Amino acid sequence: MIALLARRRVALGFLSGIATLVLARPTARSIAIGMSIAAVGELLRIWAAGHLNKSREVTSSGPYRWVAHPLYVGSSIMGAGLAVACASVVVAMLIAAYLALTLTAAVRSEEAFLRRTFADQYDRYRRGAADRQRRFGLAQAMANREYRAVVGLVAAALLLVLKATYNGVFRGAGGP
Repeated sequence: MIALLARRRVALGFLSGIATLVLARPTARSIAIGMSIAAVGELLRIWAAGHLNKSREVTSSGPYRWVAHPLYVGSSIMGAGLAVACASVVVAMLIAAYLALTLTAAVRSEEAFLRRTFADQYDRYRRGAADRQRRFGLAQAMANREYRAVVGLVAAALLLVLKATYNGVFRGAGGP
């Protein structure tokens, strides 16, 4: 079940995203505050992706010095921001459930892979011993396809603005 959730988290994310959009009640203020929070999460993800050489080594530089899974922490912050932007308790619960289920499964799956593949190196990292330090590289973040998360976040923001516009949030006081 854990492996299935880890593999299907993107597809589940799209389904959750559709439900989120339907249930969202965004306002101009909720979008501004929520997307600001989500942007912080995406910046953390970009920073992490710029230090990560996926499946090739254990990374201990950048945010990996302090947090074992900064990409997932960034995703959680993005989720919290989207929940705020949607201005709906039901959406917040949906996002929280999605993140709790899929990220827990992804962490377990990833940690099992890292232990199998890198054994002692991963155990040293988890104990706090930094093996490899590298500078942040935007090209590395792009190689890790972090641009997809940026595009997704921008699309979510635009969809929320469109929904708010459709619901009349941005109409002037003088009418249509």
